[in-house]
Amino acid sequence: MPDDSIKGSIRTMMSRSFNGRALGDDDDIFALGFGNSLFAIQLVAFIEREFNIEIDGSDLDMANFKSIDAIAKLVQSKLDSGA
Repeated sequence: MPDDSIKGSIRTMMSRSFNGRALGDDDDIFALGFGNSLFAIQLVAFIEREFNIEIDGSDLDMANFKSIDAIAKLVQSKLDSGA
């Protein structure tokens, strides 16, 4: 289970990106119309920088980035594996 601080960092980034709009942890950001290709690039760069991990090609599955929960789970798995 991801650490609450991981979700908090992701939530803060999303709030800034979406003009303060609050999202539920399981809200699908792409289905809600918030995600686009530029945002996806910014999100990956933020994740890599914020958590000091590397997102590789095998991680670039839409399911890993569709919600705060999904992103936090990906980050936690990368941190746990030391990647």
